[in-house]
Amino acid sequence: MDGLTAGYRITFALAFVGFGIATRVLLHVDTHPEAWLHFFGCGIVGMITGFIFILSTQYFTDYAYYPVRSIAEASTTGHGTNIITGVAVGLKSTVVPVVTVSIAVLVAYHLGASTGLGSGHNAGLFGTAVATMGMLSSACYILSMNNYGPIADNAGGIAEMSQQPEVVRETTDKLDAAGNVTKAITKGYSIGSASLACFLLFGAFMDEFSQYAGVPFKVVDIAIPEILVGGMLGTMMIFLFTGLAVAAVGTTAGEVVKEVRRQFAEKPEIMEFKAQPDYEACVSLVTRASLSQMQFPAILAVGLPILVGVTFKYVGYFTNRPLLGPQVLASYLMFATVSGILLALFLDNVGGAWDNAKVIDLSLL
Repeated sequence: MDGLTAGYRITFALAFVGFGIATRVLLHVDTHPEAWLHFFGCGIVGMITGFIFILSTQYFTDYAYYPVRSIAEASTTGHGTNIITGVAVGLKSTVVPVVTVSIAVLVAYHLGASTGLGSGHNAGLFGTAVATMGMLSSACYILSMNNYGPIADNAGGIAEMSQQPEVVRETTDKLDAAGNVTKAITKGYSIGSASLACFLLFGAFMDEFSQYAGVPFKVVDIAIPEILVGGMLGTMMIFLFTGLAVAAVGTTAGEVVKEVRRQFAEKPEIMEFKAQPDYEACVSLVTRASLSQMQFPAILAVGLPILVGVTFKYVGYFTNRPLLGPQVLASYLMFATVSGILLALFLDNVGGAWDNAKVIDLSLL
């Protein structure tokens, strides 16, 4: 992890220089000669946001730090305390990223709005977009860190299945632990960049509808019952989608276990390494399940916003409220995005923390 994070710091420095050059060349305006500096500041905000996300994710998923060690220690008293402590760690891990994104959105928006270019609101939205690009300026290195994870994980599998000495498996376990951290970092990094972009998307949605309908659309008032219901439906969709996805994984895992037991029963020599398992059967089972069991969650994610918008459009038509449909849909999207960000952060961090708790030598706690 020290080597990987050192590489990120170098990437950060190169991105800082490159982003400064890019904003000077592309965003310099003669009538507002200092505007590009404001946008460069927005880019720096995005870079710092990404760096904080990485540090926060590493703290909550690396076995060298207290959160993962607390999960390992809780495991000494049973499965229940392991689950409770893990959930607690995942819930607490959402604080730093959310506070960081909140500050980043405010700073980037007001930096952009202070450039004096066009309307202050549109310049503020553009500042948020520049901050998002600043955060994504190191995306190539982050993705390479993500790819390291599965490589290290599969190396451990090869070491175990080829009956390498125990010391080899111990080494690959620690490499796998670092890979779990990098995978969690990549997901958290993606969530953070999406969090920055969502404010821009909300503004774009409202502006586009205003132009399309020819009426101003500036406010989403959640004190109106229908609009609040739209937000509740958006939050519900996030949890329902997650539940369906988790259930699909559980069902498929159960089928894989049954298939493995069948092969062990028919070929006991597999455990003695005298017979070759039928790997293709398990791979085919998982592939079919990933294509079939995720169809309904995908339809739900795409279809429910359309259904909500169209339904409340007609409700608004019959109640003489022409903007009710888009307002309810905007509320749906806002609530779904915010709750989705929080749930994604929780699942990302708690998964990495639980996985890495197994590496810790409990006798040293």
